[in-house]
Amino acid sequence: MIDKKAAADHKITELIAERWSPRAFSDKKLEPEKILALKQLRFSHVTYGDGGQRFVLFEAARWAPSAFNEQPWRFITASKSDPQEFEKMLSCLAKSNQVWAKRAQMLIILVVKNKFDYNGKPNRWAMHDCGLALENLLLEAAAQGLQGHPMAGFSTDAVRETYGVPEDYEPLAAVAVGYVGEPELLEGELRDRELDKRERLPLDGFVFEGKWRQPIKK
Repeated sequence: MIDKKAAADHKITELIAERWSPRAFSDKKLEPEKILALKQLRFSHVTYGDGGQRFVLFEAARWAPSAFNEQPWRFITASKSDPQEFEKMLSCLAKSNQVWAKRAQMLIILVVKNKFDYNGKPNRWAMHDCGLALENLLLEAAAQGLQGHPMAGFSTDAVRETYGVPEDYEPLAAVAVGYVGEPELLEGELRDRELDKRERLPLDGFVFEGKWRQPIKK
């Protein structure tokens, strides 16, 4: 399996260094204790399958911090164990993402609740808080030996129509989850991108001290 561990300039937690966003997923199925096959799929509702196993990825997302503890994240999910539901969610993705995401074992749509419950006003921190929840999910996936690939390439209109998402909620991101496969599962540019070195801005490109654009002191 390809090694894409972050070449960090400073020592960071292994789990963070090892989390990345693959496009090549293997056909290895997810174990029940890691991902629970849903009996029923419904917007903002999870029905647990026989045995009531812990839905660990979403449990991790559940404990993310949020402004006023609003918890504005909602997840719609489809497992490959239910091919009809999987294909339904796959069809909401951009064609360019369907090419590789079809090999994942689970697809997720992250939906944001745009207003506060307590006063009905717009929640300007909602997307930020959803990002925290999603990162919790991705890190838990990595801890379970899986990887997740977030996507912006999907149709919000298709998600709304397919799943009946209310007007005060907004589809925000899609995610493919599964075990990492070999780059040879991909073709052309996708394979090249899978093999590319991971890159990030240097710290002095986004961490400032004293004034804007003044790098943090070393």
